[in-house]
Amino acid sequence: MLAQASPWHAHAAQRTANGLAEPLSVPARMEWTTRRGQGPGAEILGADLHGKRLLELGCGPGHNAAHLATRHGAHVTGVDLVGLQVRRARSHYGRLNNLTFVAGHALHHLRASDEQFDAIYSVFGAVGLVAPELLLPAIAQSLAPGRVLAFSVPHPQRGGRAPFGGDRPCRDFVTLPDRARLPVARWEFEADRWARHLSRSGFRLTSAQEFHDPRTGHWPTTLLIRARKL
Repeated sequence: MLAQASPWHAHAAQRTANGLAEPLSVPARMEWTTRRGQGPGAEILGADLHGKRLLELGCGPGHNAAHLATRHGAHVTGVDLVGLQVRRARSHYGRLNNLTFVAGHALHHLRASDEQFDAIYSVFGAVGLVAPELLLPAIAQSLAPGRVLAFSVPHPQRGGRAPFGGDRPCRDFVTLPDRARLPVARWEFEADRWARHLSRSGFRLTSAQEFHDPRTGHWPTTLLIRARKL
């Protein structure tokens, strides 16, 4: 299984139902979690990002990509499966320099390009929604040794769930702006299982952080993984 477009298309369609979005000011920080201002920012990708080439897999409306391009001087490419999301991102931030938004499947984009990046990241994006045995090796091919992969995913214990013990995807739901829920398949691993998948693809796990949102109870909501290409 590669990824499922329809839930995300439905989400973007509702977001853009009233026409294209207006230009936005650039966010003051990069966000990795479900709660603004929580956890690290752009520093997880590297101490000095000026002039570095970054790739976001699942850029959505483009907020993080815009922050990295404008506040840190990085050259950022944001890829999203849903064309409506890319249109939305361009409406928000298309005026900015060093920033490109592309519609396409993350795996196909990686396989079709020979570009090398200084860091690749995903914030509730393609990582976890594309089979890791396919996506992680493709990411590794686009990173030189020592470069960073970082991604945040929904925590497998959120809401009191029991961790899923296998390598197969589990059933989850996408909540739309109108509060309807659509099913989606998601690979939900604990940190040690992510470490094994990363190791098979030529990475070394360097950190795994859990974050909570007290508005949703005492269970962790976000798992943030950082790894280096060997």
